[in-house]
Amino acid sequence: MIPRLAVGLGNPGAQYDRTRHNAGFMVVDELAKRAGAGSWELREQSLVSEARIGGQRVLLAKPLTYMNLSGHAVRLLLGELGSPPDALILILDDLNLPFGRIRIRRGGSAGGHRGLDSVIDSLGSAEFLRIRLGIAEETMPEDKTAFVLSDFPDSRREGLEEMIGRAASAVGVIVCDGVEQAMTMFNTR
Repeated sequence: MIPRLAVGLGNPGAQYDRTRHNAGFMVVDELAKRAGAGSWELREQSLVSEARIGGQRVLLAKPLTYMNLSGHAVRLLLGELGSPPDALILILDDLNLPFGRIRIRRGGSAGGHRGLDSVIDSLGSAEFLRIRLGIAEETMPEDKTAFVLSDFPDSRREGLEEMIGRAASAVGVIVCDGVEQAMTMFNTR
C-alpha cells in the first residue's frame, strides 16, 4: 500500500506558532500526539514524523519553506515516498469558511490561498485531498495578511481545540474508512 502523506501548512518559527495561518501545523501536531509518533526530523525541507494511524503508515509533515513556497517541500516528500499526488492529505486554514468549520474536498482551485496555490503549481495537479479549517470571523478586517498572521484570540481557544481535534479525527477516518465516509461525517457540521 502506498504510504499517505499528511501535510499541515504553516510558517516555521515560534512567532507563528499560534497564528491562524498555522492551523494546519496544529492539526499535524495533534495527529503526532494521538499516534504517539516519534520525534520530528528534518527531511526534504520539512519537519517529518512517522506515524501509524489505524495500522496504516502515514508520514506527517510541516514544511519549513514558509507558507507561500510549501509546494516545493510537498513535491520533494511525495517523491521520496514514491507516492502520487492523490496520496496527499493537505491541511490548511481557510478564510472563506466560518471559524470552527472544516471542509474535506478532493481537487478544486486554490481559492486565493497562496500555500495551496504553491502546492498545486509544484505538483502540476490539483487532484489531492484537502482539509480546510475555517478561520473567518463574522467581521473581517480589510488587511487579510495581518489577520492570518495574527494569533487566535484567547476567546477562541476552546473552539480552536475542538476544530483541531475534529480535523485530526477526520484524517483518521480518511486513512481507515475512506474519503467519502470522512466527508459524510465532517462536512455536515
